Amino acid sequence: MHTEKFDSFFQGNARIYLNNAIELALEEDGPDLTSEGIFPSGHKLSAKIISKEDTLVVGLPLIPLIMDACADTEWSWSALANEGDFVPDRTVVATIEADASHLLKAERVILNFITHLSGIANLTKLYVDQLASSGTALLDTRKTLPCLRYPEKYAVIMGGGQNHRKDLTEILMLKDNHIDLAGNMTEAVKKLRATYFPCPPIEVECRNMAEVREAVACHADRIMLDNMDIPAIQEALKLIPESIETEVSGGVTLDTIRSIALASDSGPTYISVGRLTHSAPIADFSMLVSE
Repeated sequence: MHTEKFDSFFQGNARIYLNNAIELALEEDGPDLTSEGIFPSGHKLSAKIISKEDTLVVGLPLIPLIMDACADTEWSWSALANEGDFVPDRTVVATIEADASHLLKAERVILNFITHLSGIANLTKLYVDQLASSGTALLDTRKTLPCLRYPEKYAVIMGGGQNHRKDLTEILMLKDNHIDLAGNMTEAVKKLRATYFPCPPIEVECRNMAEVREAVACHADRIMLDNMDIPAIQEALKLIPESIETEVSGGVTLDTIRSIALASDSGPTYISVGRLTHSAPIADFSMLVSE
């Protein structure tokens, strides 16, 4: 199984947060009293994880992490698909052998991760496909489930998208509240650049042409066109020099994303879509357990 993207993504804090999420998921289930009451210690079971639809498969490298956190006796597993593969319905993507109480306790946690992450990757791919040959890249947002941001953003990458900032330090984003409370956009940008050295990239959220012009004058690193219709996007893009990145956000759907990307000859640098993480339907996988 190819895990290069998984290993490179989950380093440092990302790995810590992932391990914490796994521990919490197992802890909130409590002990599996049903399995412990039925199966004696050492009773081995085998399991197959099976796709129940045509789907990308994302999350297989979490299986050993979950099993290590759950099992205190010997267990084994095998990946029968590569991470990120597109598999047809009824494909066995992994097998596991472990003590019954450990395997059955881990079952739902494993499936919850795989179905959720694979679903995000599937939806992301649909959006990415709409942007083919447009020159515009797809971004996710911070509209993620609490404590699952890193796994969800990893799934976006596996679907062919790119990550917006993972936390509040990577990019300094001036939204309407910041600008209104600071007095104006120009003053807010000055304060940020005077406070941080080196200053992270500054992105400014713009709601109208006056704000776009001010953001250009401030030499923002990226300008977000927030909830603008296509005529407004076309007008705004004409005002922004190529040296400044552009991002369109707000209400983007599969039906509209390509039209937005092709709104002008150059198009926006990025289009961000919150529904990649906050509204992706799960992919259907099941676990078949046998003696």
